[in-house]
Amino acid sequence: MKKLMLLGDEALAQGAMDAGMSGCFAYPGTPSTEIMEYIQRSELAAERDIHRTWSSNEKTAVEATVGMSYTGKRTMSCMKHVGLNVAADPFMNSAFVGANGGNLLAVADDPSMHSSQNEQDSRFYAKFAMIPCLEPSNQQEAYDMAFHGFNLSEHFKLPIMIRLTTRLSHSRAGVECREPMPENELKLPEDPNQFMLLPAFSRKKYKALIALQPEMEKASEESPFNWYEEGTDTSLGIIACGLAYNYLKEVFVGKTCPYPILKISQYPLPRTYINRIMAECDKIMVLEEGQPLVEEMIKGYMPNTKIIGRLDGTFSRDGEMNPNKVMVALGLPEGTDAPVPEVVTGRPPALCVGCPHSDSFRALNTAIEPYGPGHVFSDIGCYTLGFMPPYHAINTCLDMGASIPMAKGASAAGLFPAVAVIGDSTFSHSGMTGLLDCIYDKTNIVVIILDNSTTGMTGGQDYTAHNRLEEICMGMGIEKEHIRVITPLSRLHDENVKVIEEEFAYNGVSVIIPRRECVQTLRRKASKKK
Repeated sequence: MKKLMLLGDEALAQGAMDAGMSGCFAYPGTPSTEIMEYIQRSELAAERDIHRTWSSNEKTAVEATVGMSYTGKRTMSCMKHVGLNVAADPFMNSAFVGANGGNLLAVADDPSMHSSQNEQDSRFYAKFAMIPCLEPSNQQEAYDMAFHGFNLSEHFKLPIMIRLTTRLSHSRAGVECREPMPENELKLPEDPNQFMLLPAFSRKKYKALIALQPEMEKASEESPFNWYEEGTDTSLGIIACGLAYNYLKEVFVGKTCPYPILKISQYPLPRTYINRIMAECDKIMVLEEGQPLVEEMIKGYMPNTKIIGRLDGTFSRDGEMNPNKVMVALGLPEGTDAPVPEVVTGRPPALCVGCPHSDSFRALNTAIEPYGPGHVFSDIGCYTLGFMPPYHAINTCLDMGASIPMAKGASAAGLFPAVAVIGDSTFSHSGMTGLLDCIYDKTNIVVIILDNSTTGMTGGQDYTAHNRLEEICMGMGIEKEHIRVITPLSRLHDENVKVIEEEFAYNGVSVIIPRRECVQTLRRKASKKK
């Protein structure tokens, strides 16, 4: 066995490749991005020609994994928690069609919203879809769960979720690796109707999925990732889920926890273990990273047992769990963190020096000044920082692709001008359908597609509409003379303002494309040349 020092994301990626994966499909989103990036750099992936290019969005990624699973090959899709919202339609239906080759969905949640619009817990999606979910407590488990997950998927013929969180995704540990397994042979489903969701088939598939639940629960009770640890003090029992088990162990480094512990890293909940700890202990503390899924579920198991966790205020409903919070809840002296040096204290985020978006926002601000504030709808990307000083150039940020439909709705209500600002990668992800709505309705709107030739916010990944923006807009039906490409530079400020003003004056759909490459990707290219 070789031992590698890996991020949690990288450990899962290496495990999936070593377990015989034939393809990975993903859209970049922190904290999941490094899974695909690691595979793209991998010699094993290159040697085996494992599919490893970025998808247009999370929905197409999940649909592609279902297609590869259909052929009997092992496959994985990767995304962050809000990306699963985009992929929810194929994800939920994939529980009905099931899997032929092993199908993993790796989703990385972001408690405390370090780089996300919301804080949600993807385990609820797994419960909603009635499929198994694996939640590693450390990097070694993330690696091992790729093997276990593929085997579980092929055993139950279902997709399997692997749920990571930010601290695990972005921290390193030594990982013992196994010898790589061969890839599966191409093999179509034995049941020719397996992947057909006509209602007549779906009704049967739903009954079959319900019938599988006891067997899935039994698999959780026999899982190598779930176990019970005896304790001498049964006044309290602790259920520790996923990464929260690590936090608990950090509290008792060098000594033994006196309380019984139930460690859970595979769902559905192992009911026998739950019943045991609740019968043995006077009170149960639930440690889970994210929302109170387990805490809510076990309240109905034994109504007379006191349950403490996020719901009763023992832990706050929001934010990450950590060892200090566990210490306080257990009545132990709180750990003292070293003071944070001033050089690393919190600072508001800002666009990079020389960022092309800066000059785009300055031109937009000048052009829109006569109309007053409140006219610019924006989106998810580096350019969301246009809200911050000194620009104050945008007014909204909802979700990927929302800028164009929001501007459309505001225009329909009478707002003029109505401006949508969207990035080139976000336009590729989910902006085109909103633009098509505008074209169909002949909406009076100006769409600014900020083209920095990369997916900048997540580190400079490729995207599927690169170098095709004008052709896509023309193909959708926008008049050629109202697709304007400008170069966002301070010396061209007056010229760029004039272009924006001209498109404000046009009663219809306009697209302006400020095009200049991201300064960070330019620097990386220069470093590679050196």
